[in-house]
Amino acid sequence: MYSADESSLISLCLEGNRKAQHTLYQRYSDAMYNICYRMMGSEAEAEDALQESFIDIFRRLNSFRQESSLGAWIKRIVINHCLNALKKRRIQFEEITDQTQDWSDMHIDHDGSDLKYEAEKVKTAIMQLPDGYRTVLTLYLLEGYDHKEIAEITGIGESGSKSQYSRAKAKLRALLQA
Repeated sequence: MYSADESSLISLCLEGNRKAQHTLYQRYSDAMYNICYRMMGSEAEAEDALQESFIDIFRRLNSFRQESSLGAWIKRIVINHCLNALKKRRIQFEEITDQTQDWSDMHIDHDGSDLKYEAEKVKTAIMQLPDGYRTVLTLYLLEGYDHKEIAEITGIGESGSKSQYSRAKAKLRALLQA
């Protein structure tokens, strides 16, 4: 969970060692940028969220409790920064009563054959989703959080997470069919 390498890197970062801080940034920035981009929907906003996240990470590094991996701790800070930025844009989470569907439903039956979506088309369509939909879809499908965890992170409730996910898939399906 927590390695000696991480421990020495954290110690050096806390001492103000710029090389160690650069190493920490390089180690995690690409993966965290991808999270920011998927959640924020634009390169500029993703870059801003990443930058603000790492400023916060370095400020709060002394509060890292070593209860999880450093990467998991950083990921949580990044996700929270993205959520806060999205809240500033006033994302709207809406409740619906429809049952959620599995991702496996994401196909089109065209003349008796299933068409596979190309990754780039799916990525583009995800970026067109409203903020709330994209956030829940990203956290659930791409980051692996369950609906209970998403509810805790976003404050929308477990049923709200499920309904946002369901609506996100329906909207994504409509965008891909268009």
